[in-house]
Amino acid sequence: MRELDDKQYVLNGLAAKESWRLFKIMAEFVEGFEELPKVYPAITVFGSNRVKPGHPYYQKAEEIARLLAKEGFSIITGGGPGIMEAANKGAAEAGAYSVGLNIRLPREQEANPYANIKIEFRYFFVRKVMMAKYAVGLLCMPGGYGTLDEFFEIITLVQTHKIRPVPIVLVESKYWHGLVTWIKERLLHEGMISREDLDLFTVLDDPREIAAYFKKTARAYKLLSHLETT
Repeated sequence: MRELDDKQYVLNGLAAKESWRLFKIMAEFVEGFEELPKVYPAITVFGSNRVKPGHPYYQKAEEIARLLAKEGFSIITGGGPGIMEAANKGAAEAGAYSVGLNIRLPREQEANPYANIKIEFRYFFVRKVMMAKYAVGLLCMPGGYGTLDEFFEIITLVQTHKIRPVPIVLVESKYWHGLVTWIKERLLHEGMISREDLDLFTVLDDPREIAAYFKKTARAYKLLSHLETT
């Protein structure tokens, strides 16, 4: 019988010395908790890192971030290129906090130059907590598996009351049409979700409408108390 190397299995590799990894995890939480309260209220923007400057999605993300910044919001992104870069650029140029929460990957993700607050993470789950904790709204631009992961995780946390309800917007109705149709025709039709779960997100296209929607809904959820007089 072939001898197995337990080191190749993650759970088996959690030996006593691996408990030191907990201190690295705690250190990442501490850095985020110390640095990010000042950016509240923020809108977290998710989207593809493959979109290039000049692409319509890039331009729209930049415009939306600029409009949100003018409404008094900070912008949080994953800190990388593509949609993240566009959103950080729009926020920075409007004079807002432009936060980039970068992640270390085997294929190095270069931090974009437009984030004026940058934090680097080793652990995805710590980064996800920081992207949600100080956000009063979440914006999903077109993206791939990563964007889908972030969208479904956040919407699940809201659905199960693990985080407070926040407005969640999918941008570009043509892009998201197939997914939304599948959610309605499969998940809802077969009883996997409730009808009210469809109200946990909305689909919008116009940048000005999106900015107005976030301010209106965040105020309705009593998340913008310090902006009430603006």
